[in-house]
Amino acid sequence: MKKFPFMSQATALKILRVFTGIFLAAHGCIRFYAGTVNGFGDFLNSKGFLVGSVIAWALTIFEILGGLAMAIGYFVKWIAALFIIELIMGIIIVHASNGWFVVGYGSGGMEYSVLLILTLVVIAATGNKVRRY
Repeated sequence: MKKFPFMSQATALKILRVFTGIFLAAHGCIRFYAGTVNGFGDFLNSKGFLVGSVIAWALTIFEILGGLAMAIGYFVKWIAALFIIELIMGIIIVHASNGWFVVGYGSGGMEYSVLLILTLVVIAATGNKVRRY
């Protein structure tokens, strides 16, 4: 792989994968730590899901374990695909109605979710090429 001025592309992709995994795990961790998993379940129930609390707990556990697994390089393509599905559902259920911008010009929009989806596409596309050292 060609090198950036200060690191190889493989190293840059590994950094992207590790930190994206950590950020996604942190999202689940803070929901668990703050005690808002059941509130998330109630929100899902209000949107028509029949077992909102079960879904909320499953997503929270997946975000924590899946994010950490991605960070250390296990099942990268599968985990990225599941996170992409989760983020698309989040856009449909929550963020699309708030427009594009997360902060500033708008509030609660979908720009961050779209950025994460694009990041996960890159991670998934290179998932098997990332070597573990």
